[in-house]
Amino acid sequence: MKCKILHESKGRIRVHFCQNHMTLHQADTAEYALSAVSGITKVQVFDRTCDAVVYYRCDREAVLSALAHFSYDRKAESFVPAQTGRALNREYEEKLGSAIMRRVLHNFLLPLPFRRFISVIKALKYIRRGLQCLLRGTLEVEVLDAVAITVSLLRGDYNTAGSVMFLLKIGDILDEWTHKKSVGDLARTMSLGVEQVWMQTAEGQEMLVPVSQIQKGDCVIVRTGSMIPLDGKVLAGDAMVNQASMTGESVPVHKSEGAYVYAGTVVEDGECTVKVENTAGTGRYDRIVKMIEESEQLKSSAESRAAHLADKLVPWCLGGTLLTYLLTRNATKAVSILMVDFSCALKLAMPISVLSAMRQCAEAGVTVKGGKFLEAIAEADTVVFDKTGTLTHSQPRVAQVIPFGGRDEAEMLRLAACLEEHYPHSIANAVVAEAARRGLLHEERHSKVEYVVAHGISSMIDGERVVIGSHHFVVEDEACKIPDEHVFRHLPKEYSHLYLAIGGEIAAVICIEDPMRDEAGTVIQQLHALGLSNIVMMTGDNERTAKAVAEKVGVDAYYSEVLPEDKAAFIRAEHEAGRRVIMIGDGVNDSPALSESDAGIAISTGAAIAREIADITVSANDLYALISLKQLSDALILRIHRNYRTIIGFSLGLILLGAAGILPPATSAFLHNASTLAIGLKSMTDLPVPELPCS
Repeated sequence: MKCKILHESKGRIRVHFCQNHMTLHQADTAEYALSAVSGITKVQVFDRTCDAVVYYRCDREAVLSALAHFSYDRKAESFVPAQTGRALNREYEEKLGSAIMRRVLHNFLLPLPFRRFISVIKALKYIRRGLQCLLRGTLEVEVLDAVAITVSLLRGDYNTAGSVMFLLKIGDILDEWTHKKSVGDLARTMSLGVEQVWMQTAEGQEMLVPVSQIQKGDCVIVRTGSMIPLDGKVLAGDAMVNQASMTGESVPVHKSEGAYVYAGTVVEDGECTVKVENTAGTGRYDRIVKMIEESEQLKSSAESRAAHLADKLVPWCLGGTLLTYLLTRNATKAVSILMVDFSCALKLAMPISVLSAMRQCAEAGVTVKGGKFLEAIAEADTVVFDKTGTLTHSQPRVAQVIPFGGRDEAEMLRLAACLEEHYPHSIANAVVAEAARRGLLHEERHSKVEYVVAHGISSMIDGERVVIGSHHFVVEDEACKIPDEHVFRHLPKEYSHLYLAIGGEIAAVICIEDPMRDEAGTVIQQLHALGLSNIVMMTGDNERTAKAVAEKVGVDAYYSEVLPEDKAAFIRAEHEAGRRVIMIGDGVNDSPALSESDAGIAISTGAAIAREIADITVSANDLYALISLKQLSDALILRIHRNYRTIIGFSLGLILLGAAGILPPATSAFLHNASTLAIGLKSMTDLPVPELPCS
């Protein structure tokens, strides 16, 4: 692509694409394709001017090369998601511009009789809404709007009526635009992200293949903790499927032979073989949008209080207008009060504040599924951390394989990888990755694999029962024998241990190195500084490992060798003690606790079921995103309280000035609507977040 450099600074370059016109699709193609280039951190493309701003951390020559080799070909278009939001922004930009232009033309070009006629016609819509509210037996904001506009028209004050209707329309456009944009952004982050699936061949074997290779009619196998990759029918098996992302149902749904399953839902327990009927997961995005829009989950209690308060204040505004007229017999003073209400600003500013905070969280690498969870983060005093994949890296490594009974080390690792590759967990991924690093092929040797949540895996190989998992599962529950007590007692203490047993006897112990996140200690220290008084770590690891990690990161308390139900029980106990709790985890075993908490936070590299159940997902590469989340939540609550004070104080001042006869109705209406718009626009801006040291 031929480009012209317009401006440069360190890490930033603005270029102009040498083309006469850029479509919305071309702008999306350029933005997403260039963003995928290594070293480029952010790209903004402006289709109207054919310009692009590129932010980068790589060499300048690499950026120029990427720009020079860019073209609108099929490869570049493959980076563009189905929904980008650019068309939505253009639609509402044009709506806003059109509304302002019509207002200008109406005031300066049309003769006075035509302006009055058009004002009356436009007023009918607002009057109808007010009458509908009265017919329902409710006094809501629409009634106040209708009365204000009607009284203005009856008094012959067409300018005031027109100004009120114009500002109401602008407010509606901004509210709808912000809401739809936030919902769209949220839906895109919830869209399917499955890269590989287990496909069942005609011979009955399982093959791990890219999801892009799956065709209609192929059969895929989905097990506990995994996301269903494509729409289809269950051919065999039984599974409990979490469909919250599709239907909002909180209880898993049983799926057996003949049942239909949807892309993006998650198998919470069991396994099933699905015959693919739709390779594109058609309608998933639309279904997610519908679920979000219909869900009360999006509303924080602050939003709900604002909406209820707004409606409750309507009768008081009407009563104040009537009382002023009865006391003063001055219609002008009475109408001045009628022109002012608290409700417009309350109903506009609060949802916009919350949705803008959710957008800002997304920019920091945090996806929030609803405003009430930001509120929960701000009010929480207890945080529960899982260890593996959360305080430690999500990619642990195999440090050593210790075989028993004269068995071959490579063969034991091969067998472990053969079992572990079926289930999404960071330790399982480490075993599979080590086998691949050593060049060990592990074709299917086992029969049906059974996953025991938070314990391990069992199967049958050559007629013998094989189990792999924790010490609790293999040694205590399965009562597997230990062939060499001396070696077993002196296993390296600096590692976590994964036990493999064959035929009731320990065959090998795989030592897992679980490196700490460099930032874990600093993040916990900063969470303390932000007001979280009780930070707890809970892990299924042994006491020795748990204690070492807890001392290193500085948590207030830790619990070792816990089961999923233990984590959930701890959170219930905290609730009974009157505390609000955040749970942070990444595995299948964290799912009960994520559901139990006031705000469940999942690490995006973890199991699909954890991301599905969680209220918030962190996709950033480090835990500093948790600090940003806490700061943004606190800043949101401060903004909401400030909006309350500003709206109530300013509107009350206008009412008093109107009742005193200082402000005429037109001025009251203008100042009220202008303040509503100003507060709404202010609420759309980024929340101020103080910078904390990262070390």
